Order: sequence, then structure tokens, then C-alpha cells
Amino acid sequence: MSERPTVVIGLGNPLMGDDGLGLAALTRLQADWELPAGVECVDGGTWGLNLLPVIEDAGRLILIDAITAGTAPGTLVRIPRERLPRYLASKISPHEVDLRDVLALAELRRTLPADTTAIGLEPAKVALGSELSPPVDAALDLLVAGIVDDLAERGHACRRRIAHGAVSRA
Repeated sequence: MSERPTVVIGLGNPLMGDDGLGLAALTRLQADWELPAGVECVDGGTWGLNLLPVIEDAGRLILIDAITAGTAPGTLVRIPRERLPRYLASKISPHEVDLRDVLALAELRRTLPADTTAIGLEPAKVALGSELSPPVDAALDLLVAGIVDDLAERGHACRRRIAHGAVSRA
């Protein structure tokens, strides 16, 4: 049996401004980086409980989302697994209620990967609109670099794409 994958899930609603950050970062990650075997990217959007099987099948889990942590807009925020319940006790994302339910159920079933991290940016504006706010858009590459670093720490060396499908080592 092969090792369970590292799953990177982009969360959010792209019609709600900075709430679409997780999906924008996932798209940028896939466009700019060649990801090795063993890494699966999932457009989680606002799937809610439908994400449970994806989470339960993961060996390691990285959640990408807009995260309200009381910092300046565009600030990179990382929340390790052990701190997730505390942050989920207060609203950190517009769809966090669904995510809280999914993570709680996976925890109850003892299927939440021990290596689970949430990474994102502090949002500036979560309101109807399809554009990221200027501070969040300006920090998108910083977030993607943080995801690449998290993957490297988990033994997944990513390679930056150059032009037209060529790649180079990061």
C-alpha cells in the first residue's frame, strides 16, 4: 500500500473578495510550481462536510484560507493543528463553521492527520466582489512561497516553473 498523500486544500468563495484567497493561492501554486508525486491539490471552495473523505484520506494536510488573526491585512498567518481548535472557537473565516464541523468530525473519528496546518493571509475585505483587496493580492506570492516551504518541510521539494513548461529547482 502506498503512502497517503499530502493534501493541499484551497478554501473560500471567489465571489466574496478576500475570502477567495485560498482558491487564488491554489491556482497560483499549481501554475507557478511543479509539485512532486505524493502532493494532491484540491479545490475545496465551500464544500463543507463533503471535504471529510478528502481529509480522512490525507497523510498530511495543508489548508489554505483567508484567516482573521487580528494582524494587518496581507500578513501571513500559520496555524498548526494543536492551535486550530482555539482559533476555530472564534470566527477566522467566513466558511469556518463548515470547516470546524469537518475537522471536529475527523478528530472524533480519529482520522484528522496529525500533521495538519492552516496557512493564509489576514483578509482586508470579505464582501461581494471577485477581486482580492490590494494588500492581499500583493501578498499572494508570499503565501504561495509559504506553502512551498511547508511542502519542503514535509519532504516534497517543489520546482519553480520558468516559461512554457520549463522548470528549475527552487
